[in-house]
Amino acid sequence: MVHPMKPHRLTLTNHLVLNYGLEKYMDVYAPRRATEEEILAFHSEDYIDFLKRVTPDNVQRFQEEFTQFNMGDDCPIFDGMWDFCRLYSGASIEAARKLISGTTDIAINWTGGLHHAKKFEPSGFCYVNDIVLAILQLLRYYPRVLYVDIDIHHGDGVQEAFYSTDRVMTVSFHKYNGDFFPGTGAIDELGSNLGKYYTVNVPLQDGIDDQSYIQLFKRIMAAVVETFKPSAIVLQCGADSLGLDRLGVFNLSIAAHGECVRFMRSFKIPLLVLGGGGYTIRNVARCWTHETGIVCGVKLPNTLPETVYKEYFAPDYRLHPVLTGKVANQNSKQYLRAVEWKVLDQLRYLKGAPSVQMQEIPPDIQGFLDEETGRIKDQESDRNRDRRQDRSTSGYVRSASNVCEFFDDDLDQDQDGDIDV
Repeated sequence: MVHPMKPHRLTLTNHLVLNYGLEKYMDVYAPRRATEEEILAFHSEDYIDFLKRVTPDNVQRFQEEFTQFNMGDDCPIFDGMWDFCRLYSGASIEAARKLISGTTDIAINWTGGLHHAKKFEPSGFCYVNDIVLAILQLLRYYPRVLYVDIDIHHGDGVQEAFYSTDRVMTVSFHKYNGDFFPGTGAIDELGSNLGKYYTVNVPLQDGIDDQSYIQLFKRIMAAVVETFKPSAIVLQCGADSLGLDRLGVFNLSIAAHGECVRFMRSFKIPLLVLGGGGYTIRNVARCWTHETGIVCGVKLPNTLPETVYKEYFAPDYRLHPVLTGKVANQNSKQYLRAVEWKVLDQLRYLKGAPSVQMQEIPPDIQGFLDEETGRIKDQESDRNRDRRQDRSTSGYVRSASNVCEFFDDDLDQDQDGDIDV
């Protein structure tokens, strides 16, 4: 049995990024595995103990736990599952820490972005919520964190984790009709208690096109940033919102999807960019390569470079294939105006960015800051030098290794991104 998120799409992305030469514009790190203690910062101990012990060989012994933790067909048990969770979570945690330490202003982890996982259970192909773990790290240093989700599915796990706090604002653009997975994300889900109005949902209908999406995204996000004044931003770039995705029903092009990344980058606020959904793997790889170029400030040629996986991108071999027009656009101008008005009206209730001076801080904040202060002092002398000349940092690698290739062999990927469960 193979994980439905098809980690091979990360291999395709890696090869495109390297063959476009983008590694010259960034530092590349081999992620360390998250520790159990780090994962327990959000997830429950009994759930994590279950993830550690269950395998395809002993799954029959865990039928009671399957019921307890609401395991279903969308979260199969596969070989290397726990290690897989530790790898992508560790990468997001370390990316957050690099932002905190000031060694970078933008960090990318395309293996992350698994936004459906809950404290006590998996959901929607997601087992450990690396996004929540990364945001918890950022909150130890930054007063306010903005989470933005452009996956076609609602970012329910992240929303649930921060539903009652004003230190994290969650904004999710997604398809919503009450039935589409995960069934949450209505516009009137606003947050609760201290976090009321700090949850923003932008429910969309089938077939939204580039112009409508970009216009709505920019208007809402400009207002959110102006009102909330985030200290750091986490952007989940699920690629199942692209046109022609096997599970998606939007008409977005790779250029439009990337424009969201470009816009969030333009605020010049510390930015963590994560992956997410995406089930036509050749287009996921194209999209995330394009967005890596945007983050690096490099315009990539439309003709794809030569790679050993070239035939995955047949017949056009282009970075920007035609992905639009499959689904009729059911988002009328009146509907989109109503959604925009509703969201902007919600933001008016906030009356500016919240102060955190009187908020309870994480219990281990002082120890963390003491540790980070030491790290920052050690790195201070390096900040004015070219980062690419510093090769002494632990974990630095010159080329990205394929540490997340959890599949039997390349043929397992069915050549076009089918989902095997």
